[in-house]
Amino acid sequence: MSTPRHLVLIGLMGAGKTTVGERCARELGRRFVDTDAIVQANAGASIPEIFEREGEAGFRAREQTAVADAVASPDPLVIACGGGAMVDPENRHAVRDSGVVIWLQAPPETLAARVERDGVAERPLVAHGPTTATLTRLADARHDGYDAAAHAAVATDGLDPDAVTDAVLAEFAGAEQ
Repeated sequence: MSTPRHLVLIGLMGAGKTTVGERCARELGRRFVDTDAIVQANAGASIPEIFEREGEAGFRAREQTAVADAVASPDPLVIACGGGAMVDPENRHAVRDSGVVIWLQAPPETLAARVERDGVAERPLVAHGPTTATLTRLADARHDGYDAAAHAAVATDGLDPDAVTDAVLAEFAGAEQ
């Protein structure tokens, strides 16, 4: 399975974008890129530090640059976008124009359990509030952006990472035919 288009994963924090993205990259023989990691590398700071120093607006500006840099790669990549990246119309257009966008979905309760298991310290938007309530609010606020960006969606609730990876790769292959 080889295509010149990027495979782009979107969704809320805890949806599995990094875990599944790394697995998809291995299966496709591609490099995996996480836009949050690009932001941190370019800033020389962690996401909480960026939020503290520059606020969410500063982080989002850096995120827009990271998305643009990732999709500009001439080599096909597997790209995991930060959870809020699809709120920005420029990011939505950039990923749709350069790749097949798969929205990883799960109920806020499932996402909250995953985020709490992995730790909230690196996630400024949930670090100080009830995780399920915050993720419910974020899901509502970001739904239209995800829907506008996605070519397909994969429900991850109750599936292990291998099953989600298989489902994503099937959607990716189907979208390229």
